[in-house]
Amino acid sequence: MKPLRTHSGVSLLELIVTITIVGILAASVMPLVRNTAIRSKEVELRRNLRVIRIAIDDYKKSFDKMPDGPLKTGSGYPKDLQELVEGRDFGDPKVGKVKFLRRKVLNPLDPKSADDEKWGWELRSYKDKPDSTKWGGEDVFDVYAPQEGTALDGSKYKEW
Repeated sequence: MKPLRTHSGVSLLELIVTITIVGILAASVMPLVRNTAIRSKEVELRRNLRVIRIAIDDYKKSFDKMPDGPLKTGSGYPKDLQELVEGRDFGDPKVGKVKFLRRKVLNPLDPKSADDEKWGWELRSYKDKPDSTKWGGEDVFDVYAPQEGTALDGSKYKEW
Protein backbone atom coordinates (compact mmCIF):
# COMPACT_ATOMS: atom_id res chain seq x y z
CA MET A 1 0.00 0.00 0.00
CA LYS A 2 1.17 3.47 -0.86
CA PRO A 3 1.01 6.12 1.83
CA LEU A 4 -1.33 9.06 1.10
CA ARG A 5 0.46 12.23 0.23
CA THR A 6 -0.50 15.37 2.08
CA HIS A 7 -0.69 18.41 -0.12
CA SER A 8 0.11 21.76 1.36
CA GLY A 9 -1.41 24.89 -0.14
CA VAL A 10 -4.81 26.22 -1.11
CA SER A 11 -6.97 24.83 -3.84
CA LEU A 12 -8.39 27.07 -6.54
CA LEU A 13 -11.93 26.52 -5.22
CA GLU A 14 -10.98 27.63 -1.69
CA LEU A 15 -9.29 30.73 -3.08
CA ILE A 16 -12.35 31.69 -5.16
CA VAL A 17 -14.72 31.20 -2.20
CA THR A 18 -12.50 33.31 0.08
CA ILE A 19 -12.22 36.14 -2.46
CA THR A 20 -16.00 36.09 -2.98
CA ILE A 21 -16.69 36.34 0.76
CA VAL A 22 -14.19 39.19 1.19
CA GLY A 23 -15.75 41.00 -1.80
CA ILE A 24 -19.26 40.69 -0.34
CA LEU A 25 -18.07 42.02 3.03
CA ALA A 26 -16.24 44.94 1.39
CA ALA A 27 -19.30 45.82 -0.70
CA SER A 28 -21.51 45.88 2.39
CA VAL A 29 -19.08 48.11 4.34
CA MET A 30 -18.55 50.77 1.63
CA PRO A 31 -21.96 52.50 2.07
CA LEU A 32 -21.36 52.65 5.82
CA VAL A 33 -17.99 54.32 5.32
CA ARG A 34 -19.48 56.83 2.87
CA ASN A 35 -22.38 57.61 5.24
CA THR A 36 -19.96 58.06 8.12
CA ALA A 37 -18.14 60.85 6.29
CA ILE A 38 -21.43 62.57 5.41
CA ARG A 39 -22.78 62.12 8.93
CA SER A 40 -19.67 63.68 10.49
CA LYS A 41 -20.07 66.78 8.27
CA GLU A 42 -23.74 66.99 9.23
CA VAL A 43 -22.89 66.77 12.93
CA GLU A 44 -20.32 69.54 12.49
CA LEU A 45 -22.86 71.64 10.55
CA ARG A 46 -25.44 71.35 13.35
CA ARG A 47 -22.81 72.12 15.98
CA ASN A 48 -21.54 75.18 14.11
CA LEU A 49 -25.08 76.50 13.62
CA ARG A 50 -25.71 76.07 17.33
CA VAL A 51 -22.47 77.86 18.27
CA ILE A 52 -23.24 80.88 16.05
CA ARG A 53 -26.85 81.09 17.20
CA ILE A 54 -25.81 80.98 20.86
CA ALA A 55 -23.26 83.74 20.19
CA ILE A 56 -25.96 85.88 18.52
CA ASP A 57 -28.31 85.31 21.47
CA ASP A 58 -25.57 86.19 23.98
CA TYR A 59 -24.84 89.37 22.01
CA LYS A 60 -28.52 90.34 22.20
CA LYS A 61 -28.65 89.62 25.95
CA SER A 62 -25.58 91.80 26.53
CA PHE A 63 -27.14 94.57 24.46
CA ASP A 64 -30.40 94.38 26.44
CA LYS A 65 -28.49 94.68 29.77
CA MET A 66 -26.69 97.78 28.50
CA PRO A 67 -27.67 101.12 30.08
CA ASP A 68 -29.47 103.59 27.84
CA GLY A 69 -27.09 105.95 26.14
CA PRO A 70 -25.34 106.79 22.89
CA LEU A 71 -23.91 103.26 22.50
CA LYS A 72 -27.35 101.62 22.62
CA THR A 73 -28.51 101.97 19.03
CA GLY A 74 -30.06 99.55 16.57
CA SER A 75 -31.97 96.33 17.08
CA GLY A 76 -29.48 94.79 19.50
CA TYR A 77 -28.16 92.20 17.06
CA PRO A 78 -24.66 92.27 15.53
CA LYS A 79 -24.28 94.15 12.24
CA ASP A 80 -22.38 91.19 10.74
CA LEU A 81 -20.78 87.92 11.83
CA GLN A 82 -17.33 89.49 12.13
CA GLU A 83 -18.60 91.64 15.02
CA LEU A 84 -19.05 88.44 17.05
CA VAL A 85 -15.32 87.77 16.68
CA GLU A 86 -14.03 91.33 17.01
CA GLY A 87 -16.34 92.13 19.91
CA ARG A 88 -18.21 95.23 21.02
CA ASP A 89 -18.03 97.73 23.84
CA PHE A 90 -21.30 97.54 25.79
CA GLY A 91 -20.58 100.57 27.97
CA ASP A 92 -19.06 98.83 30.99
CA PRO A 93 -15.55 100.20 31.59
CA LYS A 94 -14.68 97.24 33.86
CA VAL A 95 -15.38 94.73 31.12
CA GLY A 96 -14.30 96.62 28.01
CA LYS A 97 -14.80 94.97 24.66
CA VAL A 98 -16.82 91.73 24.80
CA LYS A 99 -16.12 89.00 22.23
CA PHE A 100 -18.61 86.21 21.55
CA LEU A 101 -16.59 83.94 19.25
CA ARG A 102 -12.88 83.14 19.31
CA ARG A 103 -12.64 82.66 15.57
CA LYS A 104 -14.76 82.30 12.45
CA VAL A 105 -17.22 79.40 12.58
CA LEU A 106 -17.29 78.11 9.01
CA ASN A 107 -19.85 76.10 7.11
CA PRO A 108 -18.33 72.58 6.77
CA LEU A 109 -20.31 71.89 3.59
CA ASP A 110 -18.79 74.90 1.83
CA PRO A 111 -15.01 74.48 1.32
CA LYS A 112 -14.60 78.08 0.04
CA SER A 113 -16.31 79.62 3.07
CA ALA A 114 -13.09 80.85 4.73
CA ASP A 115 -12.77 83.59 2.08
CA ASP A 116 -16.41 84.66 2.36
CA GLU A 117 -17.50 87.53 4.61
CA LYS A 118 -20.53 85.47 5.65
CA TRP A 119 -18.31 82.40 6.35
CA GLY A 120 -20.41 80.19 4.05
CA TRP A 121 -23.74 80.89 5.77
CA GLU A 122 -26.82 82.74 4.65
CA LEU A 123 -28.10 85.41 7.01
CA ARG A 124 -31.45 86.80 8.14
CA SER A 125 -31.93 90.17 9.78
CA TYR A 126 -34.39 91.04 12.53
CA LYS A 127 -36.80 92.60 10.02
CA ASP A 128 -36.70 89.67 7.54
CA LYS A 129 -39.47 87.09 7.42
CA PRO A 130 -38.63 83.72 9.05
CA ASP A 131 -38.53 81.92 5.69
CA SER A 132 -36.77 84.74 3.82
CA THR A 133 -33.92 83.74 1.51
CA LYS A 134 -32.53 87.28 1.13
CA TRP A 135 -30.68 89.13 3.85
CA GLY A 136 -32.01 92.60 4.61
CA GLY A 137 -28.52 93.72 5.67
CA GLU A 138 -29.49 95.63 8.83
CA ASP A 139 -28.18 93.09 11.34
CA VAL A 140 -27.69 89.34 11.86
CA PHE A 141 -30.68 87.77 13.59
CA ASP A 142 -30.20 84.20 12.32
CA VAL A 143 -27.95 82.05 10.14
CA TYR A 144 -28.71 79.00 8.02
CA ALA A 145 -26.91 76.71 5.59
CA PRO A 146 -27.45 77.69 1.93
CA GLN A 147 -26.96 74.14 0.59
CA GLU A 148 -29.86 72.62 -1.34
CA GLY A 149 -29.08 69.05 -0.29
CA THR A 150 -30.98 66.63 1.88
CA ALA A 151 -29.50 65.24 5.07
CA LEU A 152 -29.32 61.54 5.91
CA ASP A 153 -32.37 61.95 8.17
CA GLY A 154 -34.43 63.28 5.23
CA SER A 155 -34.54 66.95 6.30
CA LYS A 156 -33.23 69.80 4.17
CA TYR A 157 -30.03 71.59 5.20
CA LYS A 158 -31.75 74.96 4.65
CA GLU A 159 -34.34 74.10 7.32
CA TRP A 160 -31.81 73.53 10.11
